[in-house]
Amino acid sequence: MSNINIPLSVLNLVPIRKGEGAKEAIDSMVELAQATEQLGYERYWIAEHHNTSTLVSSATTMLMKHTLEHTEKIRVGSGGVMLPNHSPLIV
Repeated sequence: MSNINIPLSVLNLVPIRKGEGAKEAIDSMVELAQATEQLGYERYWIAEHHNTSTLVSSATTMLMKHTLEHTEKIRVGSGGVMLPNHSPLIV
């Protein structure tokens, strides 16, 4: 039997849970990224969503930067890009 190494990733919508606010959602985002990294996952994606009061993921570049500041080696990226919200240079 051979060992197959399948790279694993996590996608986070950065939800605001009942009774919590944006700060707690961002803190939970970082905690999940750190746990994901410790478990050996390769990538951590943050989904981009706009105009919803239950998600804190409209500024993915800021959330990615914050996540990278609190992790060591996991790759962090945007799990989706809303094309109308960005200039061609960003896309």
